[in-house]
Amino acid sequence: MSLSVIMFQTSMMIGPALAGIVISQFGIGFVYLINAISFFSVIAALILMKTSGEIEGTPSRVSLRAVLDGLAFVKSKTIIWSTTLLDFFSTFFASATALLPIFAENILRVGPMGFGFLYAAPSIGAVLAGYVLARMGTMKHQGKILLASVAMYGTATMVFGLSKMFWLSFFALFLIGIGDSISVVIRSTIRQLTTPDHIRGRMSSVNMIFSMGGPQLGAFEAGVLAAALGGPLSVAIGGAGALAVTAIVAAKIPALRNYSREK
Repeated sequence: MSLSVIMFQTSMMIGPALAGIVISQFGIGFVYLINAISFFSVIAALILMKTSGEIEGTPSRVSLRAVLDGLAFVKSKTIIWSTTLLDFFSTFFASATALLPIFAENILRVGPMGFGFLYAAPSIGAVLAGYVLARMGTMKHQGKILLASVAMYGTATMVFGLSKMFWLSFFALFLIGIGDSISVVIRSTIRQLTTPDHIRGRMSSVNMIFSMGGPQLGAFEAGVLAAALGGPLSVAIGGAGALAVTAIVAAKIPALRNYSREK
């Protein structure tokens, strides 16, 4: 899980930084051209994959019953649905990157290149955290570390929302990336270790609905709130919301707070 985060976030770190440079030198249209061309490498990689496509073991039949079984399993495992809810609500409230263009242009006034570096800042933190976690291997007290990482995520989001200095905003986004990376790795690992093989795909599907829905709905919420209250206050309130959710989960779900698995 740590290595997966490193690969994904490395691309998210390099891409926006390069995009900022390209926009400042050649304009935004050239970025879209490069992006379109880059998909040829993805297509080539798919063509070069050699696999029979055969399924090991007995394949599960796709049916409404199978979907309901997946939902019932998630509901029956406190450690799974609690981490899923924590993921959804923290990303719903604290979607700072959705408003980055407003901060780069109107508040920090750093231009396209500065915007690129701001956008890359969370990924820099995420790559660093992913590397440390990959080197550590196993850890204890994953529940407490998970809650602390989400609290860091929310606190850093509040700092970013209130900051009017580029270096402080960059550092806050850097901490957001660290908190998010630690949270993603621990949550994903807990779910994989807790779920039996025969239902892991359905558990992952249910989780994906929440993990992808949180940021998308959060971006909408941040935009609506920014239109009413302004970008800085919108982001700061979102960070406070993420902290409140973390505190509620920590207080109400001791199974997550006390979770510790060494293997």
